[in-house]
Amino acid sequence: MAWFKKLFWVGAGLAVGGAFALFVLDELKTSRLQSALWRDLAKDARFSVDAGASDAIRFPHTGPHDERLGYSQLPGFLERLQLQGYAVTRQARMSPRLIELQEHGLFAPYREKNQAGLTVRDCRNEALLHTLVPRRAYERFEEVPPLLVSALLFVEDRHLLDAQPPQRNPAIDPERFANAVLEQALRSVSLGRTATGGSTLATQIEKYRHSPQGRTGSVGEKLRQMASASLRAYQDGEDTQARRRQIVVDYLDTVPLAARPGIGEVHGLGDGLWAWYGRDFREVNRLLADDAEGAVPTPEALERQAGAFKQALSLMIAQRRPSQHLLGNGEGLARLTDSYLRLMTEAGLITPSLRDAALPLPLHLQPELPPAPRPDFVQRKAATALRTHISTLLGVPRAYDLERLDLEAETSLDGEAQALAARVLAGLRTPAAAKAAGLFGSHLLDPGADPGPLVYSFTLFERGAQANLLRVQADNIDQPFDVNQGARLDLGSTAKLRTLVSYLELVAELHADWAGLGPAELSALAPSPRDPLGMWGRQYLLRAKDRRLAPMLEAAMERKYSANPGEAFFTGGGMHQFENFERSRNGSSMTVREGFKHSVNLVFVRLMRDLVRHRMFGGASDPERLLKDPADPRRREMLARFADREGSAFLIRFHRKYQGRPAADAEALLLRGLRPSAPRLASVLFTIEPDASDARLDELLMQQLGRGAGSERALRALRTTYAGLSLADRGYVSRVHPLELWLVGFLLRHPGATLTDVLNASAGERQEVYAWLFKTRHKSAQDRRLRELLELDAFAQVHRSWQRQGYPFASLTPSYASAIGASGDRPAALAELMGIIVNDGVRLPTQRIEALHFARDTPYETRLEPRNANPGRVLPAEVTATVRRALFEVVNDGTARRLKGSLVDANGRAIDIGGKTGTGDHRYGHTGRAGRVISERKIDRSATFVFMIGDRYFGTIMAYVHEPYAARYRFTSALPTQLLKSLGPQLLPELQRSGCGGD
Repeated sequence: MAWFKKLFWVGAGLAVGGAFALFVLDELKTSRLQSALWRDLAKDARFSVDAGASDAIRFPHTGPHDERLGYSQLPGFLERLQLQGYAVTRQARMSPRLIELQEHGLFAPYREKNQAGLTVRDCRNEALLHTLVPRRAYERFEEVPPLLVSALLFVEDRHLLDAQPPQRNPAIDPERFANAVLEQALRSVSLGRTATGGSTLATQIEKYRHSPQGRTGSVGEKLRQMASASLRAYQDGEDTQARRRQIVVDYLDTVPLAARPGIGEVHGLGDGLWAWYGRDFREVNRLLADDAEGAVPTPEALERQAGAFKQALSLMIAQRRPSQHLLGNGEGLARLTDSYLRLMTEAGLITPSLRDAALPLPLHLQPELPPAPRPDFVQRKAATALRTHISTLLGVPRAYDLERLDLEAETSLDGEAQALAARVLAGLRTPAAAKAAGLFGSHLLDPGADPGPLVYSFTLFERGAQANLLRVQADNIDQPFDVNQGARLDLGSTAKLRTLVSYLELVAELHADWAGLGPAELSALAPSPRDPLGMWGRQYLLRAKDRRLAPMLEAAMERKYSANPGEAFFTGGGMHQFENFERSRNGSSMTVREGFKHSVNLVFVRLMRDLVRHRMFGGASDPERLLKDPADPRRREMLARFADREGSAFLIRFHRKYQGRPAADAEALLLRGLRPSAPRLASVLFTIEPDASDARLDELLMQQLGRGAGSERALRALRTTYAGLSLADRGYVSRVHPLELWLVGFLLRHPGATLTDVLNASAGERQEVYAWLFKTRHKSAQDRRLRELLELDAFAQVHRSWQRQGYPFASLTPSYASAIGASGDRPAALAELMGIIVNDGVRLPTQRIEALHFARDTPYETRLEPRNANPGRVLPAEVTATVRRALFEVVNDGTARRLKGSLVDANGRAIDIGGKTGTGDHRYGHTGRAGRVISERKIDRSATFVFMIGDRYFGTIMAYVHEPYAARYRFTSALPTQLLKSLGPQLLPELQRSGCGGD
């Protein structure tokens, strides 16, 4: 009986096992059960997109596809953008099931993009820049030549497109999966045995898109790929036939095929054919589809088809080890490809004639590709600038990485107006176009002048409700460099606009401090006689019946200054003289208003002097007492500061002279400028080599004088006399600046010392060298240096005023010449100032990017827009109203009068134009004694007009030419104003078309 029970249970077990095996085998063939399971799991894995930030969103952490398209970096991008004033306005909401699947480690199932990249759109939603990676791809299964489909399935997944069963799971190929399981089992007991993978196309896609580094690192990772591929397959129901056809398209479009220098990562068959064989994708598809009609190809056509097919087949094979096959000599890849050609013929997938035509053809990898078309930087200038701006916003410095992000940027740029402006500026390099624009004539281009070397730049903003909207940013430089923002330029008399604003701002400060005082309190005020503005402000308020700010500003515009160039001005540490552009103004005395309208230099030099003197003597620090009282303790502190500053300036110059020179060369250079004598040579030697021996001194004397000291006693006398002198005295004896002596000695002891090392080590020496200055008998010398420091501090206050107006640089040239352009500027910064003036003294944010839309149509979709930042008041409204009136007068009856009436609205009425002209002439000269110019070269010449058009538009227009061409031109700011006169009527209708966000 016992044997019967045992037999029963064995039989039952075999029956159950057999039934289970049959069930598994049937399930692997039909996918009946799993199709229902995966369908139900995927059915509720959905997402939607709604307004506001989402708390139901999860971002991927790894995977080449997610990293390249920016999905895994989105949390960092969002945090960075929110710190810069952006807010999420729309975002994806994942369903609970989708979140659950992701939290269990599966890849999010959704219809993924085969192509994505950066798109930059203008204010009318037209594409300014559109990049797609990969560039060449199939959109539909029907576009793929059947020959390619057959080849791919034969190499990778032979049963993928089997019609039965319709619910087949593309993530599992039963035969390959069973073989893979068996080989893995055998490998576990035989360490030297290799095992093939069981991957299908569907799981391969999951692997190279979403697995860490695009690899299968473990059995668990393989199962995750299979489960994710299964989920994706049944998203649209149990019938997977359409999805399986899409898998073919997805794989051909996105399979990674290594990376080629100069191109980068290569994805997809289309880009692979171009990168590795230099083949045109459309031509390959046409050749491979030629036999679809069944016609017999000619021998030449067959050879072309065979070559295209062999190359495409080789890439399908190469994907298994792309770097090995594609970056090597290609011999192994050629052998494998030939082997597959034979196998496919045996399987009846290709004809023997195609095989025989393909086998002799070599595979020439990495051909020299035709040079990529050179970008048209003129037409793409604004898009390039916007791309750079986006790069800065996101912290993605490489354009290569930025252009692969799945990102759409909506901008304020007007694409049609931008294209028109770029086209006009580019055309001005030809004499005919320059003549048509009226650019030849007095103060313009000389007759016969070549317009080719000139650079023109044009920037236009539109005043919006919450921001200044960039509409046009164009120039004709056929390089990525942006002249609007990328250089410090001498923009000449446009600096008078900044000076005028600072002047009126100071008047407003006086008004704020004193307008509320009664007559007795005002009379008791005692402004310094050295402060003309303070004295004028007090007198005005004592006499004024109307103490409001606006009348006081108008009165300030009527203050008079001489335009006489005969006076020399002590500023910036030296004496300077200035000239007016129009000599007919030299004998005039004119108001600030007239001086601004006609851009008279001497009026503004003297106005800047009054500004500086007010900052020097108009405060509460009592500099008068500082200058009068030798015992004032502040004198010593300021003189020490002067010694440190001037000593540092000398050391910077000397370090530039000696840096990088060997010790012998540095010593020779120092001695070259010395008129040798024994005392001088001894002073030099004991400074640069404090421990030098008597023999060393005698050797130096012999080298430089042709004779030694003559005796040991004479050598001892030289040492006793000069080795013990102070650094300042040794410099005096040798007629060499003592800090130059010290620096050469320091560099001999510390080869390779940086400037920072030199300045850190010389604090004591800088004070020692100026010890004479601290003695009270040198009061006049002290006073001169104290006035320099007071002027420096005053210019620092003027600089802070300019910075509030948008001045882009960290310092201002401490000279009255800054009023007429000596400190340089940038067109973009002048446009910012004009925006403040147009907006009644309020700085609105400059808006270039209106929205950033990441990952459209994915579970990670996020849209951000700039928050309406609280506008900041920079200037009183009364100040900007006064400035605007002055700017309109420049066009109505001043240096820009050629623009008067040049723009009209739809009703034919003239549009008011205001602005400020400026001409900059940057020269580099060598001067000799008594300031005589020995030589001079012209570095560049620029002419600028910063403008406003009505109350809606503002910007800058500039003409610029650099050496070696600059010396050939004499144009003034009449040139950009004439260009605006020509360009404006063409541009205005484009700008006023509806569709842009500022309308």
